[in-house]
Amino acid sequence: MRDYDEATAFLGEWGPFQRLVFFLLSASIIPNGFNGMSAVFLAGTPEHRCSVPAAANLSAEWRNHSIPLEARGAGRGPSRCRRYRLQALRNFSALGLAPGTDVDLARLEQEKCLDGWDYGRDVYLSTVVTEWDLVCDNDWKTPLTTSLFFVGVLIGSFISGQLSDRFGRKSILFATMAVQTGFSFLQIFSVNWEMFTVLFVIVGMGQISNYVVAFILGTEILGKSVRIIFATLGICIFFAIGYMLLPLFAYFIRDWRMLLLALTIPGVFCVPLWWVIPESPRWLISQGRFKEAEAIIRKAAKMNNVAAPEIIFDPLELQELKPQGHQKGYFLDLFRTRNIATITVMSLLLWMLTSVGYFGLSLDTPNLHGDPYLNCFLSAMIEVPAYVIAWLLLRALPRRYIIAGTLFMGGSVLLLVQLVPKDYNFLSLVLAMLGKFGITSAFSMLYVFTAELYPTIVRNMAVGAASMASRVGSIIAPYFVYLGAYDRVLPYILMGSLTVLIGIVTLLFPESFGMILPETYEQMQTVKGLGSKKPLQNAVKREKNPQVTITPF
Repeated sequence: MRDYDEATAFLGEWGPFQRLVFFLLSASIIPNGFNGMSAVFLAGTPEHRCSVPAAANLSAEWRNHSIPLEARGAGRGPSRCRRYRLQALRNFSALGLAPGTDVDLARLEQEKCLDGWDYGRDVYLSTVVTEWDLVCDNDWKTPLTTSLFFVGVLIGSFISGQLSDRFGRKSILFATMAVQTGFSFLQIFSVNWEMFTVLFVIVGMGQISNYVVAFILGTEILGKSVRIIFATLGICIFFAIGYMLLPLFAYFIRDWRMLLLALTIPGVFCVPLWWVIPESPRWLISQGRFKEAEAIIRKAAKMNNVAAPEIIFDPLELQELKPQGHQKGYFLDLFRTRNIATITVMSLLLWMLTSVGYFGLSLDTPNLHGDPYLNCFLSAMIEVPAYVIAWLLLRALPRRYIIAGTLFMGGSVLLLVQLVPKDYNFLSLVLAMLGKFGITSAFSMLYVFTAELYPTIVRNMAVGAASMASRVGSIIAPYFVYLGAYDRVLPYILMGSLTVLIGIVTLLFPESFGMILPETYEQMQTVKGLGSKKPLQNAVKREKNPQVTITPF
C-alpha cells in the first residue's frame, strides 16, 4: 500500500507548482515580521521632561533651571518625572533672585509633572507613549502593551491548529491574515490606550495563527526533500525580511498612526493569493473530499508539465490514507515517569528562557547605543545567517552540543556588555548582535530537538507544550527591556546569565542525532545522570537525511 508521498511522486520535488507554493507561502509571512516587532517603534519612548507652561511667568533663567538633575547611568541628566515647585520658582523670579547663587536648588521642594511632558522629536514624531503620556507613573503600561500582544500570540497558537484541522488550512490561513490586517487597520483609529491594547491582542492572535497555518500548509503540500528548507530558509527568513523592512518603514514614517497604516497595506496584497494558493490535498483526503484533492494534484501535474496517471488513488488507498481511530496521548503522559518528567521540565525551561533572550534582545534595540532604526535593522539582519547556520549544523552535528554551544556563545557575549567602557559603545552593539545571533540559532533548532526526544503518541503534544512555554517567555521579555530604562546593562546581565544557565542544562539532555524517532515510551533515551539504561535506538541509525520538520517559533 502506497502512502501519499508515493502516490504523488510523479509530480516531482521541485517543479513550478512546488516553487510557486514555496515562495507565495513564504512571502505571506512578511507582514508577520512587521506586526511581530512593530511595538519597538509604535511604543517607543522618546526623551521627555516635565512641561513648564508659559503661564508660569518665569524668567528665562528660572525656566532653564526648573527641572532638577538626577542620576542617569554613569552621569546626570534632567529629571523625566519631576520639576521644582512652580509657585516657589515664580516667587524667586519675581524677586530677581538667581538660581544657584541666591537660591540653593537642592533645597527646593519638587512636584510631579502636573502640566504634562515635553517630548523630544529627534527620533519619533509621535508614538502611543507620547499620544497618551505612558511615562513616569504610567510607564508600566508600555511593557504591558507588548506583553498583552504576546498573550494574543499565546491564545492564537493554542487555537490555530484546532481551527485549521476543523475548517481547512487555506480558509484559516486567509481568515487569520484578514484578522491581522483588519485589526491592525482598526488600531489606527484608537482613541485611548485601552482600545489600542485590546486590538493589539487580537492582532497577536492573527499574527501567530497565520504563521503556523502557513507552515502546516506548506509542509503538507511540499515533498520530503523541500520541507526542512521551507521551514528554515523559507518562512523563517521571510519573517526576518519583514522584520528588516520594519525599521525602513519607521525611519521614513515617524508618526505612529501613519506607520501603522503603511505596515497594514502589504497585508492587502495577500488577498489575490486566495486564487493561487491551493488547499492541502492531505487535509481534503482526511475529510473525505477525494475529488477536490485529486483535482488539485492534477492541476499541479499540468503546471509541472508531467503526465498524471489515469488513477492517482484507487478506492482502497483513499480509505487507507484517511486517518482512522488511533491511540491518544494525554498531557499527564509527559510526566508519567521520572525520566520523561525531567525531560519535559527541562524542555519547558529551555524554550521559555531562550524565548526571553530572543524577544528581549529584539525589543531592546531602542536602548542600544546609536540610531534605533539602524539597531533594529541589524537585529533583524543577523537572523538570516543565524537560520542558515542552524540549518547547516542540524544536518551534521549532535543536537545538544550545538544548541548548548550557541546558547553559551550568545549568553557569554551578553555578559561581556557590562565590561565595555562607556567610550566603546559600538563594541556593546556588536556584542548584543552576537548574542542575538547565538540565541536565534538555538531557538530555530528547538523544534527539531524536542520532536526527536518524544515518542509519536505525544510528540505533537510535547512540542505544543514547549511552544506554549516559549510564549510565556515572550510575555515576560518586555519587562527585561523595561529594566533597561533604569540601568542599561541590567537586561544583558539577566538575559546573559539565564542563557548560559539553560545552556548548561541542555548538556543534560539525551542525544537524538542519528537515532530513530522513538515510537514508545520505552524507546525514549535517559537524561544524563538519571540512569545507565541504553536505549533501543542506539543500535538503529536514522536514514542519512532525516525528515524531521522545523516548526517556526
